[in-house]
Amino acid sequence: MNNKLKEKLAVLPGQPGCYLMKDKQGTIIYVGKAKVLKNRVRSYFTGAHDGKTQRLVREIVDFEYIVTTSEIEALILEMNLIKKHDPKYNVMLKDDKTYPYLKVTAERHPKLIVTRKVKKDKGKYFGPYPNVIAARETKKLLDRLYPLRKCNTMPDRVCLYYHMHQCLGPCEFPVSKETNQEIVQSITSFLAGGHKEIKDDLKNKMHEASEKLDFERAKEFRDQIEHIESVMEQQKMTMNDRVDRDIFGYSYNKGWMCVQVFFIRQGKLIERDVALFPFFDDPEDSFLSYIGRFYLHQNHLFPKEVLVPIGTKTELLEGIIETKVMTPMRGRKKELVELAMKNAEIALEEKFALIERDEERTIKAVETLGNVLNIQTPYRIEAFDNSNIQGTDPVSAMVAFIDGKPNKKEYRKYKVKNVEGPDDYDTMREVIRRRYTRVLKENLPLPDLIVVDGGKGQMSAAIDVLENELGLDVPLCGLAKDDKHKTSELLYGDPPELVPLDRNSQEFYLVQRIQDEVHRFAISFHRQLRGKGALQSELDSIPGVGQKRRRMLLKHFKSVKDIKEAVPGDLAKLGLPYPVAETIIETLNKEEEPAEE
Repeated sequence: MNNKLKEKLAVLPGQPGCYLMKDKQGTIIYVGKAKVLKNRVRSYFTGAHDGKTQRLVREIVDFEYIVTTSEIEALILEMNLIKKHDPKYNVMLKDDKTYPYLKVTAERHPKLIVTRKVKKDKGKYFGPYPNVIAARETKKLLDRLYPLRKCNTMPDRVCLYYHMHQCLGPCEFPVSKETNQEIVQSITSFLAGGHKEIKDDLKNKMHEASEKLDFERAKEFRDQIEHIESVMEQQKMTMNDRVDRDIFGYSYNKGWMCVQVFFIRQGKLIERDVALFPFFDDPEDSFLSYIGRFYLHQNHLFPKEVLVPIGTKTELLEGIIETKVMTPMRGRKKELVELAMKNAEIALEEKFALIERDEERTIKAVETLGNVLNIQTPYRIEAFDNSNIQGTDPVSAMVAFIDGKPNKKEYRKYKVKNVEGPDDYDTMREVIRRRYTRVLKENLPLPDLIVVDGGKGQMSAAIDVLENELGLDVPLCGLAKDDKHKTSELLYGDPPELVPLDRNSQEFYLVQRIQDEVHRFAISFHRQLRGKGALQSELDSIPGVGQKRRRMLLKHFKSVKDIKEAVPGDLAKLGLPYPVAETIIETLNKEEEPAEE
């Protein structure tokens, strides 16, 4: 798991929402929903998983999330996002199946039905409802309460529903338009949130049945109440009017602003855009400027409506983007704007939390390290490590950490010139001498702390050069490793003494990162030189091949492997004498003799 993932996992909110997992190309490979985001997302990176989940986790390099106000909203948003992005690891919800709606038809004698398709047919739609069973049970309850017709085609005579008082019998008896409208208005009021009286009545009936020990009847009333509560959960992720909208929300703090945009297309929230940036003007003006740039400079398509928070200068904004701008005062549109603002506030809190964690890992760790060593805060740290194999191709490397972070522009590599054999102490002397002689000559900044990879011997060699040869008084510490080649202890002072560092502290993690980074840099440089040396020696050892012919061969064939696969005639075409060409091919393809034991 990379550091970016670890940091983002640490500051996840404990709220419901959807999460979008991304691979190294930034492609969304999985969309999921969670009742508690921090618990669900973290679970992917802890514990044991089946093979499919393990493959998913191996590909995740980043994620983002959208906070909702309920788990049901997260479920609907998850469906919309899956259909939008078609992530390869999502198997469910990829077909055209949608959640059901309750619909009151626009016929002369309307009826209440359950449908999965929303059409522009003047019918009244309510939903969608992720709990299909609850939607159907609520329809049954409404059928008993409000006697709309039930049949698809009008029969010649009344049916059983009429005798059960669940239909007015328009097939045989006249039913006025006003009566139907009153019933439709009652159903609309119920499904729009006016169901509290009916739910309270069912609760009273449930308690009465329970007191009479009619527990089976009480259970029926309880189930009806639960179905109503499930169906009446307000859904913000899908709107029934199928209008394209962009919904803006923003939050600001400590000179930073976050703007969240929800994209509603065909009535469904399918995507969002997040922007975090510093601002220097009035926050409302900065918000307006951002929306203007969003459409005019970033080439976003203009929707039919733009919804913004209360207090936004809508007339000014309409003059900029030339589309309808609204500040909803009530209802679902207002709730969507509030949800966008809530997501913006959480994103801003996450940024500050990440900044704080980063400061704990870097600048605060540097300050604590300075206190532990009783020196001035080492804002600039330079660290050295040597690398060789039994004295061959000895190299050294220096890395610079500024404010606790690596500054790769200031890394330096050294080929050791004056040391023969595997002498780590003399190598350290040479490299320290070369580095700080140049620092003094070119008036470069001196480090606040020098770190050498090694124990007392390496420290003594470096201090001898700094103090006795160059006359520098720069704090220097050593880092020793255990038998597993992990950072074990920090040495400081003259004579060097062990500095007690808590192994779970940020300052210990800092010196560990420094040691790992300088070791990595030294090893990679050494491998690079060994690779070049192997390439050159293979050709340079062949009679008749000098520097000019070697460059010509490598320029044409690109690699020694390609030269091995050629024939003497291919090399002769480049102007080489045929005998030399034959010698090159034979030498490169000659089998190596077994090493002597």
